[in-house]
Amino acid sequence: MALDGIFIHSVIDELKKYLLNGRVEKVNQPEKDEIILSIKNQRKTYKLLISASSVYPKIHLTQLSKTNPMQPPLFCMVLRKHINTGKLINIRQLDTDRIIFLDFESSDELGFNSIYTLVIEIMGRHSNITLVRDRDQFIMDSIKHITPEINTVRFLYPGIKYVLPPNSPKLNPFNYTIDEFKDFIEKNNVKYEKSFFSKVFTGVSSQFSSEIFYEFVNEKKEFSEANLSSIYDLTKRVFDSIKQDNYYFASYSLNGVVKDFYCENLYSLKEYMQKTYSSPSALLEEFYFSKDKHDRLNSKSSDLQKLINVNLERCYKKIDILENSLNECQNKDTYKIYGEILTANIYSLKKGDKVAKLQNYYDENMDYVDIKLDVNKTPSQNIQQYFKKYNKLKKTEEASKIQLELTKKDVDYLQSVLTNIKNSEDYESIEEIKRELMETGYLKFKKNHSNKKVKPLKPMKFISSDGIEIYVGKNNFQNDYLTLKFADKRDMWMHTKNIPGSHVIIKNFGNIPDKTLEEAAKLAAFYSKSKDSTKVAVDYTEVKNVHKPNGSKPGMVIYYTNKTIFIDPEKPSIEQLQ
Repeated sequence: MALDGIFIHSVIDELKKYLLNGRVEKVNQPEKDEIILSIKNQRKTYKLLISASSVYPKIHLTQLSKTNPMQPPLFCMVLRKHINTGKLINIRQLDTDRIIFLDFESSDELGFNSIYTLVIEIMGRHSNITLVRDRDQFIMDSIKHITPEINTVRFLYPGIKYVLPPNSPKLNPFNYTIDEFKDFIEKNNVKYEKSFFSKVFTGVSSQFSSEIFYEFVNEKKEFSEANLSSIYDLTKRVFDSIKQDNYYFASYSLNGVVKDFYCENLYSLKEYMQKTYSSPSALLEEFYFSKDKHDRLNSKSSDLQKLINVNLERCYKKIDILENSLNECQNKDTYKIYGEILTANIYSLKKGDKVAKLQNYYDENMDYVDIKLDVNKTPSQNIQQYFKKYNKLKKTEEASKIQLELTKKDVDYLQSVLTNIKNSEDYESIEEIKRELMETGYLKFKKNHSNKKVKPLKPMKFISSDGIEIYVGKNNFQNDYLTLKFADKRDMWMHTKNIPGSHVIIKNFGNIPDKTLEEAAKLAAFYSKSKDSTKVAVDYTEVKNVHKPNGSKPGMVIYYTNKTIFIDPEKPSIEQLQ
């Protein structure tokens, strides 16, 4: 469910409670379309996250910390100039629309108090954050500049007057009369169906509209014009309850996947698993965090994924060519046999013969075989031609086998890198994979690339239910480090069978309990290409049985005397240590 105006109303109530009259301590912009304001109020600092993401726009208090860019973006610098140390004097919403105003009082260059308004528009791909000077409504800057080339109706860029989006003709659910209710329905010919309330009121999503519809129908009344007064009474009761801050924050899951959330109890989703929250911010943070993070990481790594897929495509084409070449080489011995038969019968051949019908003494039945000859060549030249073709095919076969093996190893390596990219959980991991691709020659070093050694990231560390340490590599450099340097030869090594994935090390202080073995296998399966599969085969053996062939790519090893466990991948439930 997208954030609707009613849910934003509940967020505004929370922000007023904790942030009103607080002062801005820090302004950060960790993403190109997202800012975080640190606001101190009543001796406590709160972090307010505001996102103008086209996919997941939102505003809520956050507990998370994000890495900021080395050079602050221009919009961040403008905010720091005008609202840093400013006092948040008002938080308001445009009726129940998805437009929020944060009014800050701060000193200007001359020392006079000025008011600046941060306008947050939560409107899908049209979402934006704009700083407006209150006295003349001039735009200081926007996180997304909307020029006439982008939108011919409404512009948002520095130096022009701020204009609100077109006003919604719908009714304000917190301020309407029965006559206005009836007139609107009649004039707009609103149909009596599940979407009725979202078409009549501002800020009511289709899901909440369905919920009110469900509540009315559940009272065994016909949802029609004949019962319009009853419908009005129900809506007044529902909206008055929300106006009095009677919220119920919950998310709704089906088969382990969160499908919906709201600030009211959605009885129409009673078959769904429900999880309640103490605040709208806690709900939004949990609901959007993993989705937003996944999209941003995907966007950040899209160029790398494209590079890997292009190289994989080349490898697959090369494999096809090499396999076709090896198929052609299967008949090489025939040319050698023909050459030797012709050599044994050279006395009976003469220049100008098209075919030599000779007995094949290599065949058990000693059958005769027709051997084609070039009429322009002597018997000796024809013999040499067959031996040359045999030798050429023999060399081609040897070279093709070597190249085929190397290309298949390249495919295994590239698949492992692609898996690591998709399993990455932060930007730093993406950057380390980028460095790995530079080291292995798939990416060129940038001209401004520093020779200074970058401190490598640490592998993931988990503690099993039995208190045993489990380590998981996030990329091939970490895989090599864990297996070849960090692990003791008696430690247990794990990896998905014939599937790209992370190396997993269990620190072995004696016999490993079955529970720990199972938890480690789940980690190996989860951090692999088969994380969405079931019954994944995971091999395990002691580290002393794992070896790295000379010249092999990072993360590529061979092993023997292993055992196999079949396990369903599962998101880590055991404690992860930073």
